[in-house]
Amino acid sequence: MTAFTFPAPPPADVEGLRAEVRDFLATELAARKPRDRARSWSGFDADFSRKLGERGWIGMTWPKAYGGHERSALERYVVLEEMLAAGAPVAAHWIADRQSGPLLLKVGTEEQRQTILPRIAAGECFFCIGMSEPDSGSDLAAVRTRATPVEGGFRVTGTKLWTTYAHKSHYMILFCRTGSQEERQGGTSQLLVDLNTPGITIRPIADLSGEHHFNEVVFEDAFIPDSALIGRMGDGWNQVMGELAFERSGPERFLSSFTLLVEVVRALGDDPSDRAREAVGRLTAHLVTLRRLSRSVAGMLQNGENPALQAALVKDLGALVEQEIPEIVRGVVSVEPSLQADTELAAVLAHTILNAPAFSLRGGTREILRGIIARGLGLR
Repeated sequence: MTAFTFPAPPPADVEGLRAEVRDFLATELAARKPRDRARSWSGFDADFSRKLGERGWIGMTWPKAYGGHERSALERYVVLEEMLAAGAPVAAHWIADRQSGPLLLKVGTEEQRQTILPRIAAGECFFCIGMSEPDSGSDLAAVRTRATPVEGGFRVTGTKLWTTYAHKSHYMILFCRTGSQEERQGGTSQLLVDLNTPGITIRPIADLSGEHHFNEVVFEDAFIPDSALIGRMGDGWNQVMGELAFERSGPERFLSSFTLLVEVVRALGDDPSDRAREAVGRLTAHLVTLRRLSRSVAGMLQNGENPALQAALVKDLGALVEQEIPEIVRGVVSVEPSLQADTELAAVLAHTILNAPAFSLRGGTREILRGIIARGLGLR
């Protein structure tokens, strides 16, 4: 068996930045109730994202030539965790800042970088992810959406599923097949798709709570120009694996249920039972450990390493902790979950219960992640 490590995060003087972010959030989120804060990184607010762009808190690590601010990955991490811990509505810019922008920075053309990255950093350009497809489960290599080369570009036909906020995004990074189905991973590429392109239909999918943030996106012979190719033709699989490292390791992988933890601690008050003390203490220990691992991955990304294996472990462990929080809460307080409840704890609990099943699906299912970890350990 092969061992792998999580090196200590690089040192960074970040407390001044942390205080600045907290002051900003205290003002901006003052009127936001806990039931609204529980949505956090699934909460879409274009005006809020624009304000973050004005502050320089999107595209923080990117070169200034592309609208970035050349700050460290650890400084960016501080901004992210303060946003999520406070329940800020970050969904509008989240995907573009987290993975679409870094992908374009790494393998995009100069025209793509100059055109897109400054708009993302300004909080004015939003992205969705075009990976999942119907009937393929978590087998990303089974992609059937096909981009057929034609004069001047590609004709794209196929369907993408679970595309978060496609109906409010400007672009999708489309993972598609440009070679034969038998080539599996080697016959895939990525395209930068303007979602206003003719031949693209976006249909809503309601989640368990009835909210609309998922979509089905259908491509019917849509023409995508040559200039939309990201990186090299046929190198889509390698590119998307690097992209997933950004998606799997961030603080959203263990802070999605954080508002519920805050509310239950508030409800328990100053004299909780021994059982409640033990439950909250255990959860806190888990979160502190996950934070350490996640910051380690941020440090590896900052150093230009590929922490795909470590990111898979953080995502799997984070989903486990997040999914157990609602049941632990129900074991230490008497509360009936309801989205329409008068009490904030009951409403936040209901929201978290309805969304928790997706925590182990988004960014790769538990089975996929454990397969990656097993290979990394030399067990497969």
